[in-house]
Amino acid sequence: MTAGSGLKHEEIPPLMNGLVGPHGARQHRFDAFLPSPCVQNHAANLAYLADGTLTCVWFGGTMEGMGDISIYMSRLKPGSNAWSQPEKMSDDPQKSEQNPLIFTAPDGDIWLIFTSQTSGNQDGAVVKRRVSTDGGRTFGPVEILCDHPGTFVRQPIIVTARGDWLLPVFRCIGEPGQRWTGDADTAAVLISRDAGASWDMIDLPDSVGAVHMNIVPRGDGRMVAFFRNRFAAQILCSHSDDDGITWSAPAETGLPNNNSSIQAAALKDGRIALIYNHSNALTSSDRRHSLYDEIEAEEGAQAVPAETVSAADGRPRAIWGVPRAPMSLVFSGDGGETFGIPDYLETGDGYCLTNNSKDALNREYSYPSIVEGPDGALHIAYTYYRRAIKYVRLEPGYGF
Repeated sequence: MTAGSGLKHEEIPPLMNGLVGPHGARQHRFDAFLPSPCVQNHAANLAYLADGTLTCVWFGGTMEGMGDISIYMSRLKPGSNAWSQPEKMSDDPQKSEQNPLIFTAPDGDIWLIFTSQTSGNQDGAVVKRRVSTDGGRTFGPVEILCDHPGTFVRQPIIVTARGDWLLPVFRCIGEPGQRWTGDADTAAVLISRDAGASWDMIDLPDSVGAVHMNIVPRGDGRMVAFFRNRFAAQILCSHSDDDGITWSAPAETGLPNNNSSIQAAALKDGRIALIYNHSNALTSSDRRHSLYDEIEAEEGAQAVPAETVSAADGRPRAIWGVPRAPMSLVFSGDGGETFGIPDYLETGDGYCLTNNSKDALNREYSYPSIVEGPDGALHIAYTYYRRAIKYVRLEPGYGF
């Protein structure tokens, strides 16, 4: 595979064997497609366990929002060049279980956290968890972490110097008499001061449209957070000077956003690495009515016009359907104030006017995750055509 060429849809299943191999066109880059029994695979998150095992969790099934969407986890053990066969980590046939993440608590317990909703009704979602007390080998029963309807997770928990746990969330707000569309979503932080036994929710000011809050500690109580933008304009940014207790209103950065997920990580050399789609509503006229067009059509719901501004009250509407490509990696050496020139890890048309994976209609690269390894390598995972989770390892010689 040459840089940017991608794979044809029909070529993906045979290659989903988890084997990590060199990327032909780029030295010091190694790729793999994670094994999965599912037609659709989306929303990967990477995290290390204490023994050095790299884990990847994601959701899979037939289509986002359907009752067969469950959480899966695969492992890459130290020294191995193959991802393990995935373990099914949730299985509620009445719920679509989404956006998983792995968190290693200070006491060594491993938390699996994910959302649970009915159909495409994100404004009814709750947050659930499973806890492992044996280093991630086995996990306990499913429990409710937050039952406030419409609470969604995507990004990792941060533990502050004072011992508080910060779980960034976004609140999916439903308008009276309408299905959830994302128009009124806001950002918040769940804070636990008792090691996850209880949580308080703190809303961010003026955060309509700011979701997928991703907190990056900067030291001395300073934090920066980056956000997906529901209005498909720019990646948003907020700051805290008190260990995440209060935050500034999210403001635009110089990086575009297409209303798709991003992720940032603090590197050992002091830089911030951020992975995202370098595109927004100005780069394409593609629009769809909502995230759950196909499900809503089956349920007989009336389609919401794909407008950018509501004719009723003049408020902006969430923008869906902007292509989810290219998959881009960029760095900041000044705490997120400015970023360098992006490196395109994957290019293509990013077509996402449908979530259909069964008929191989979707061609997006999306929902990236990034972590730095002990040796300084960057480990990245992202959605590939909603058919597979792709893993990329960039070794220090890659030139980042």
